[in-house]
Amino acid sequence: MNIKRLIFQGEGTTLDFKKTITSNEKIAKSLVAFANNKGGQLLIGVADDGTIKGVKSEDEERYMITKSAHQFCKPAIEPEFEEVYVDDKLVLVVKIAPSDTKPHYALDENKKWWVYYRVKDKSILASKIIVDVIKRGNSEQGQLIAYSELEQKLFEYLGQEGRITLKQFSKITRASYKKAQKILVNLIISGVIQPHTNEKEEFFTSTLK
Repeated sequence: MNIKRLIFQGEGTTLDFKKTITSNEKIAKSLVAFANNKGGQLLIGVADDGTIKGVKSEDEERYMITKSAHQFCKPAIEPEFEEVYVDDKLVLVVKIAPSDTKPHYALDENKKWWVYYRVKDKSILASKIIVDVIKRGNSEQGQLIAYSELEQKLFEYLGQEGRITLKQFSKITRASYKKAQKILVNLIISGVIQPHTNEKEEFFTSTLK
């Protein structure tokens, strides 16, 4: 494994850097975010800027990660470990496979369980829409959809504005939040639209050109 080449790619949907493991709750959040999406790798002993710091005790780091995966993730996650030396410094590579038992929940500091999802280089709290996508994505990937008038209004709006929120979609179609949410989930699963999350809101854009 070429760790330097991997680090050069930078953090993203399937790659995360951790200088060290400081809490079971934080690492559980990263583990479930990978498992709920495409899987990924954690590089322990690598700083956020890509600097290789190395781990002081791979046994301690491995123990904390395994404990997080088994006790702070529900259902439990089974990570794979690989030790790689780079310039005499040890990097612990933690591999998380995309799960077929998702959604996975992570336990937070308040003893509450939450679903997280990997978006770019962040492990974000999954909205109800994303949780639905995760739940149904395993069995319904690529499902064909018959478009109704509601979907047509969505595509027209996206063609003009470029993006739409659940609230906007519900308003322009006069559909209930529940019905609008169901349509958005179906379109995400079919790959026609994609979700985006920032600090202010969740919105959706078309993947069609």
